[in-house]
Amino acid sequence: MLCSLTIQDLAVVESLDLDLRNGLTVLTGETGAGKSILLIAMGLALGDRADSDYIRSGCDKAEVSLEFDVSSIPAAQNWLIDLKLDDQQSCMIRRILNRDGRSKAFINGRPVTLQSLQTLAEFLIEIHGQHAHLSLLKGPEQRRILDAAGNNSDLLEKIRAVYKQWETTCNELENASDSARNAAQQNELLRYQINELEIADIESLDYQALNTEHIRQANAETIATTTQTQLNLIYEDEQQSINTLLSGSIRALSDLSQIAPELNAVVELLNEAQIQIQESSTLLHRQLDNLAIDPQRLTFLDDRLTTIHTLARKYAVNPDALAPKLLELKHELENIEQVSGNIKKLELNLAQINERYTSLADKLSKRRKAAAAILQKQISDTIQELGMPKGEFLIEVSSRQNADKPGPNGWNSVDFLVSTNPGLPPRPLNKVASGGELSRISLAIQIAVVDSSSAPTMIFDEVDSGIGGGVAEIVGQRLRALGDKLQVLCVTHLPQVAAQSHHHLLVEKTKGNETTQSRIHHLSSDSRRQEIARMLGGVNITQQTLAHAQEMLEWANKPSHQEPN
Repeated sequence: MLCSLTIQDLAVVESLDLDLRNGLTVLTGETGAGKSILLIAMGLALGDRADSDYIRSGCDKAEVSLEFDVSSIPAAQNWLIDLKLDDQQSCMIRRILNRDGRSKAFINGRPVTLQSLQTLAEFLIEIHGQHAHLSLLKGPEQRRILDAAGNNSDLLEKIRAVYKQWETTCNELENASDSARNAAQQNELLRYQINELEIADIESLDYQALNTEHIRQANAETIATTTQTQLNLIYEDEQQSINTLLSGSIRALSDLSQIAPELNAVVELLNEAQIQIQESSTLLHRQLDNLAIDPQRLTFLDDRLTTIHTLARKYAVNPDALAPKLLELKHELENIEQVSGNIKKLELNLAQINERYTSLADKLSKRRKAAAAILQKQISDTIQELGMPKGEFLIEVSSRQNADKPGPNGWNSVDFLVSTNPGLPPRPLNKVASGGELSRISLAIQIAVVDSSSAPTMIFDEVDSGIGGGVAEIVGQRLRALGDKLQVLCVTHLPQVAAQSHHHLLVEKTKGNETTQSRIHHLSSDSRRQEIARMLGGVNITQQTLAHAQEMLEWANKPSHQEPN
């Protein structure tokens, strides 16, 4: 529950430190006194958009703090623990607004984002503003109310999870189908390209070896002629070869070494040189024997290289990259051929998802119809008590448009219908209900679904507008009944509602020489009588008005209406 509210320099409030209690608490005061400032402050503290205009004139910043007791709110406790924001059983929320438009938010003294405040607020409090009934005219809100009454949140989570799977699988299937539509042309092209490269025997291509052989064949005659010429010069010319001349030098120097022994070293070197010459000649002979001049082979190599260079230009790769290109094309063809198999798998998966979704959606539809039968009876009974004695409230659960496709909220559309007079067929709220009737219907719905509310604190901002007389007293009784189960704060202008409260807060505006301020304080029993008398009689309060106020308070505080513990 909300334990306290602190405001500093917000709008017309200079400083406020307010303790709040369990049960029904009403806020009253003259028109324009600032009753709604509490709701503005709470909204800001719980993540509403900040506006520097809210800051009190002459101040640089405004600050709002809320303290909650979360000991009986497990969802809030778990959320705080998960984000490491817990502080035993207490939760302090603080929001600071600066004149430059920036703001800061804190939970238990630790800075947080506005989104975190908004998430936490869902566990702590529900605020029903003056125009909350207008949201009842929208289908999504009507469905939300019915699902809350039917405790369908867990089932809805499962449906939304399956719906996400369905949506993802549909997208994958659509992409695969698009690929399949393009596969025929792509398949034909790839097969042509692969065939073209395979005919050219690209798989076994060794471009470097082929190019080396081509260069050798193209220059074979030059190699043969030059080799033979050098062989003759080195060895085979018996008159002028290097070997013949070297042999003569060795003989002459060998004879001379008999008388000049120092020449023996030269003779040895020349003998070694002759051996090298002879080995070189042997190698040259071998090269000539192995050298094959083959014009047909050269023609083949020319044609082969021409084909390879043509393919390399066509596929925009280097000649030695043609073999990897062929492997790439084959892999791409394999992927395309797998598309049809993937489509079958996706179609099977989608059928299984549809089956799971149908089972869950049918179950949700049955639960909605069962909850609708109970809820419409409760709301009908309540609106009849709230000044619509012949009113009948119906909840129509039907198949939504495009019900053949899964959706995040099941098969159904939910419509709230009402008949305000006997004999008239029920029609949608926005076509038959007046503003005052909508306010009463809104309150009746909130009373009916209070047991399914997850938030322990509810705030009503003049939801009793357009109501008066005996109906107003019933509204007050209903709000007090809510206060027996939850903490309820209600801004009201009706004395019948104010008299039913467990606690009463008065909002007063005071004017100084230069500033106007609002202050809020708890009323004692006597002060409550004075305030209710003012609400009954206006400016001139008579003894009769005071007696009437006292009677209203005594009636509200009969044993059946005792303040909750």
